Amino acid sequence: MDVELTYKKGLLRSIGDVEVSYGRREWLDSTPRALGSWTLEYQRFSTTLRAVGDIEITYSRWSVLPRTVGQWTCECSRFGNRLLRLGPYELEYDRGGSRVRAIGPLRIFYDRLGTRPVRVQLHDEGQPLSDGLLLALFLVLFWQQQSWDAAQRARS
Repeated sequence: MDVELTYKKGLLRSIGDVEVSYGRREWLDSTPRALGSWTLEYQRFSTTLRAVGDIEITYSRWSVLPRTVGQWTCECSRFGNRLLRLGPYELEYDRGGSRVRAIGPLRIFYDRLGTRPVRVQLHDEGQPLSDGLLLALFLVLFWQQQSWDAAQRARS
């Protein structure tokens, strides 16, 4: 099963049939506000995602990577700079280690420049994208984009 990721004005707008919504002033604040019917909640005055719907996210004290997502535990690399597992889903990275290539049974495909995920493929053709996989995919892409944005700001 293939799921298309669509963009408009540089912002992720949908994962398959699930809309990603932004605030009224998205040109000033490109932070997503909803994933389908799930409201996204952030730490006050921050872009640190604290909840997706009623699913809470906790972080270790000095890391931008999560410790838990609801009932799921997360595993990070030894130095805490890369997410290795999100609940039941193991993450695979490209050789450079900057792009997630797979989340459990999902394979992620990027555009020609390799900078924007454009499609995901679920190994089981007959199985739809479950809520758990949708959540994992969104979170991984969200945190990956935040990491890329921070690295770009640091270079500037």
